[in-house]
Amino acid sequence: MAEKEHLNLVFIGHVDHGKSTTVGRILYDTGALSEQELRKLKEEAERVGKPTFEFAFTMDTLKEERERGVTIDISHKDFQTPKYYFTIIDAPGHKDFVKNMITGASQADAAVLVCAAKEGIQPQTKEHAFLAKVLGIQQLIVAVNKMDAVGYDRVKYEDIKSQLTTVLKNVGFKMDTVAFVPISAYEGTNIAKKSPDKTPWYTGPSLVEAFDTLTVPKKPTDKPLRLPVQDVFTITGHGTVPVGRVETGILKVGDSVVFMPSGAKGEVKSIEMHHQQLTQAVPGDNVGFNVKGVDKKDVRRGEVVGLASNPPTVAQEFTAQIVVLDHPTAIPKGSYTPVFHIHTAQIACTITDILEKKDPKTGATLQKNPDFIKTGDVAIVKVKPTRAIVIEKFSEFPQLGRFAIRDMGQTVAAGVVLDVVKKTA
Repeated sequence: MAEKEHLNLVFIGHVDHGKSTTVGRILYDTGALSEQELRKLKEEAERVGKPTFEFAFTMDTLKEERERGVTIDISHKDFQTPKYYFTIIDAPGHKDFVKNMITGASQADAAVLVCAAKEGIQPQTKEHAFLAKVLGIQQLIVAVNKMDAVGYDRVKYEDIKSQLTTVLKNVGFKMDTVAFVPISAYEGTNIAKKSPDKTPWYTGPSLVEAFDTLTVPKKPTDKPLRLPVQDVFTITGHGTVPVGRVETGILKVGDSVVFMPSGAKGEVKSIEMHHQQLTQAVPGDNVGFNVKGVDKKDVRRGEVVGLASNPPTVAQEFTAQIVVLDHPTAIPKGSYTPVFHIHTAQIACTITDILEKKDPKTGATLQKNPDFIKTGDVAIVKVKPTRAIVIEKFSEFPQLGRFAIRDMGQTVAAGVVLDVVKKTA
């Protein structure tokens, strides 16, 4: 049996619209959660006086969350469809959702927007849709949940579908690829299998069937090589061995490579993954590679490897679109210098200018050149790194063009790079 391709899914939408229950039901109906595990959760749910929460409890593993009936922490769960192998990134409020989207390898390939039929579109429904777009998610599936609460009324479903279509179009989603599915996560309607008894008027796929219409992002092997360095070792008899994940392009034995921003150059002598020698490494491969002619003191975490013939871009300054997630006061222009986490680098950067503020629900310009931005704002800003750093445009190298901004021990903002002014030697 050939290995199934893998996709990361993130569930988004307004609080209490049933994201966790939907996830729990998907896991149960695809066999990723056993009858026994479900029974334990059901007993627990009844014990804390939340009798319909057993599915949600599959994701809400913290005791405190169960007692409050809300999702705090993020948990990862896997399930399979006939076509793909999925990892679910379950994210609660948008603060954690975004941090989780940007950090690590958990960059979501697709989002499932959950919207409850009775309550309809809420502020967070719109905001999450926009955040997903800002953070580079192209594929979306909409689950109109709690259809049982409206008696499986087709008119109600069509109404929400047309309203959401307007919202998503405004935000910039291409609607020909967005599937809408009427579901009841609690009753299991249209989750793994179609439920013609409940929704005889609906002819589309079940939610799990809709997942198989998603496409796996093409491995960007045709792009120039970019490999952010995670660590560097000196191994006796091997010299300098950097370790990192190939994000774009192909790394081959014999390549002349350059590390930026240091400018150190060398030749790739060998490549190893899981203790196996490779002749080349492709996007997604986490490798160690031996480079001749480079001293350990020349390269460190945060450097990016490219071919000497096409070096990674070192930024003098850059323009970015950011979402302010959680800032205790406000972010002024000119002097604010928090830490930017971008690929494997962490670097202090100054927000030198705020060019415009956008409406987080539509993406329209609200204000030109504001003096400051605060929690909830979406803005286009100019940024100047305090030292040399490799940054690429999100449109060209998404993996090196999204970042989180941290300050005072928390993620205050997140964004994507729109444009880069190259540093000239």
